[in-house]
Amino acid sequence: MSAPIRVGTCSWADESLSKHWYPPGLKPGERLPYYAERFDTVEVDSTYYRLPDEAMVSRWAERTPDGFVMHVKAYGVMTRHPVKVEQLPPDLRDAAPLDERGRVDRPPREFRAEVFRRFSNALEPLRAAGKLGGILFQLPPYVVSKPSSLEYLEWAKEQLSGDELMVEFRHASWLDEEHRDETLKFLERLGATHVIVDSPRIPGAKNIAPTVPALTSPTLYVRFHGRNAGTWNKRGGGAQERFDHLYGEDELREWVAPLRELAGEAEQAYALMNTNKWNEGPGGQMIPQGAANAVLLRQVLDEAGVPVTGTPQKV
Repeated sequence: MSAPIRVGTCSWADESLSKHWYPPGLKPGERLPYYAERFDTVEVDSTYYRLPDEAMVSRWAERTPDGFVMHVKAYGVMTRHPVKVEQLPPDLRDAAPLDERGRVDRPPREFRAEVFRRFSNALEPLRAAGKLGGILFQLPPYVVSKPSSLEYLEWAKEQLSGDELMVEFRHASWLDEEHRDETLKFLERLGATHVIVDSPRIPGAKNIAPTVPALTSPTLYVRFHGRNAGTWNKRGGGAQERFDHLYGEDELREWVAPLRELAGEAEQAYALMNTNKWNEGPGGQMIPQGAANAVLLRQVLDEAGVPVTGTPQKV
């Protein structure tokens, strides 16, 4: 039996959806229920910037139907990203070592462990409701494949206390020909999920991992970043520019065969769109990329006979 693929977006609250997808006048608190009527999975992006609050997580659980799955992006301190001291909870700020730009700089393990503990505790409402998927652990592009990086991932897995660790690499060294097998075997031993990416093809770029369709756990997880090679490394460009891409049918059809094969080996399967800008369509109508790309992927898979949840044409 092939695991049906759940398709969604990497946020339900980004600007493209808020401006151009939700009905005019829809209150912010009503957006997640509206989203959950159309997709049955989502990635929570806000937790990368701030530690989640249990009351807020409770509202997520309450506003989504039974069977809905939320994957939660790990907070920046957890994944060794630069985090401004103002983004920390007030009671942790004095204990945080800072660099010259006021960012948390190489905190001790005890400090990180406390951050992990708070992050994990806040997710209990989703866990209790059976709606917590995996914890997306997106490593920054300067974290390269080396023994200390492997040791950190082992330690991080222990801190998650049984929650699923899903690892996305952003440096090519992890999945180049020399290290690919070693990296995948490591994740498999760790019991962690390899996050497969669809990204621009940029020869020689070190800050983008190759697309490697492989499973290291019972979970198939694919993130679609778009294929905008022109903006990926644009100086001063933000996430909205980097992931600016409206997929064409031919590009998504390339994924039919690998998704069919991998979903056939998996127990659960997810495909999430991380494209978060918008395009002008016929008649000046704005097309939010995340939702449009997700609907098109669902349609392409359904037409090819690949099991997929939801209604393929429903926007």
